[in-house]
Amino acid sequence: MLNKGLMIQGTTSDAGKSITVAGLCRVLKRRNISVAPFKPQNMALNSAVTATGGEIGRAQALQAFACGLEPQVDFNPVLLKPSSDQSSQVILHGKVVNNLDAKSFGSIKELAFDGVLESYHRLQKQYDFVLIEGAGSPAEINLRERDIANMGFAEAVDCPVVLISDIDRGGVFAHIVGTLALLSASEQQRTKGFIINKFRGSIDLLQSGLDWLEDYTKKPIFGVLPYLKHLKLDAEDAINNESYSGSTRIKVPVLPRISNHTDFDPLRWHSNVNLEFVGAGEPLNNADLIIIPGSKNVRDDLTFLKQNGWDKDIQQHLRYGGKLIGICGGFQMLGKSISDPEGIESTAGTTEGLALLNFTTRMYQEKQLKQVAGEFQFGCHQGSITGYEIHCGVSNGPALENYFASLTDQKGHQYKDGVVSQDNQIIGSYLHGLFEHPDVLQQLLFWVSGKEQTSIDWNTVRDTELDRLADCFEEHLNIENILKL
Repeated sequence: MLNKGLMIQGTTSDAGKSITVAGLCRVLKRRNISVAPFKPQNMALNSAVTATGGEIGRAQALQAFACGLEPQVDFNPVLLKPSSDQSSQVILHGKVVNNLDAKSFGSIKELAFDGVLESYHRLQKQYDFVLIEGAGSPAEINLRERDIANMGFAEAVDCPVVLISDIDRGGVFAHIVGTLALLSASEQQRTKGFIINKFRGSIDLLQSGLDWLEDYTKKPIFGVLPYLKHLKLDAEDAINNESYSGSTRIKVPVLPRISNHTDFDPLRWHSNVNLEFVGAGEPLNNADLIIIPGSKNVRDDLTFLKQNGWDKDIQQHLRYGGKLIGICGGFQMLGKSISDPEGIESTAGTTEGLALLNFTTRMYQEKQLKQVAGEFQFGCHQGSITGYEIHCGVSNGPALENYFASLTDQKGHQYKDGVVSQDNQIIGSYLHGLFEHPDVLQQLLFWVSGKEQTSIDWNTVRDTELDRLADCFEEHLNIENILKL
C-alpha cells in the first residue's frame, strides 16, 4: 500500500490534534502496528533534541514516546520558533536554516516543502502507518496558497483527513460546518469524518446535534471524546496553570517568549507542590522557589522581566532566604550581562543582567543541541541527572567554577554545567527536562522545603498517562473505521 498515512486536522488551534495523534499512536503500538508520528510544520517554543542533535517540536517527541520510538528529525521536518511577533527562526531537519519576518513568511513553501516530502516518504518506507498532525486550522484563507501544514500537504501526498473540534470552548457545530465550507471541493471530499473532543456531561443531550451534523455533512462522526481531567502530558505550546495545592510554593514568571515550559510539568503534578505561572503585572511574592524559565529571545525577555518589577521581587525573595533557579535563558539572566553582537536573537547589542552571579553570556550563531546525562551536586545534595540543551549562548566567569552538574553528551563529550551560588540559594543550569529525573526532583524539592519528598519518574508517569489516553480512545472512538481510512 503506497499511502499509509492519516492526517488529523483541527478546526482551531488547541483543538486536540497533538493529543489525538499521541493517543492513536499508543493505540496502534498496543496492537503491534508499526507506527510513526509526523507533523509537516510546527510553530512552537516547546521543543526537544534528538539523539543526532536535531531539534523538533516537543509534541512530536511525546508522540514518538507513545510509539515506543526515539525522536527523529523526520517526525517534524519544519519547526518555526517565533522570536518576536514579526519574525521566526526556521529549523529544517533539526537545524537552523533561516530567519523569516512576517512579510517573507510566504516563502516557507519554496524553502522547505521538498524537505517535508522527503521526510514523509522516508517514514512511509519504514513504518506500517504514519499518523500526521496538522497545524492550526485548514481554513485560514490568507495562508492557503502556500500551505504546507494542512490541506496543502494532504493534497500533495493524497492522504485522508479526519477533522477534530473542541466542544468545551463552544460552537463545535459552527466550527466544523464553517471549516468544511471554506475548503475546496477536493478537500471536502478528502475530509472523511469528525472527532469531537473534550465533551462534558451526558452524551444523550448531544445526540440530536450529532445526528444533525452527520445528516448535514454526509460524513460520519468517529467518536466523542470526554474531557479528561489532570492529563499529565506535554503540551505543544499552551500554558496550563493546573497544579496540585501542595505546601511548597513555586512561581514561574511568564515571559513573552517563554520556551519549554513543559520543564515544569513534573513540579505541577507533584502532590507536595503548588506551582503558579505568574503573568505580567502580578508579583512574584509569597514563594518558596522562583524559577526563571527558558526564553527564545533572552535579552528582550530580560527587559520585560525588569519592566514588570520582577527583578526587585527576586532580590527581595533572596533577602528573605528564598531559593532561585534559572533554566537556560533564565540561567543566562542571572549573570552580569548578555551580549548578542551579531543580532542572533534580536537587535545587536548587550543587556545588563540581574547581576546575581559573576559571569557573562555571549550569543553565537551555532546552536547547542545536546542530550546529556551525568551527576549533579549542590550543598549536600547529589544524584543522577538527565536532560537536553537548546541554546545559542555560551556563559563564562568565576561563578561557574562552582558548577551544578558534570555531564556527558550524546557524542561522549564531558563538561561542567551551570552554577551554584556560594550561599546555596541560587542554581543555574542550561538543562531542560532536569525535573523529569526522580533524583533531581526529590533533591531540589528537599533543598527548597527542608522536608523529605516523594520521588517521581516522569517517564513512568508519561507512559501511564498515554495508556490512560489510549484506553479512552478505545472506548469512545470507532478505531476500526478510522483504520479503514
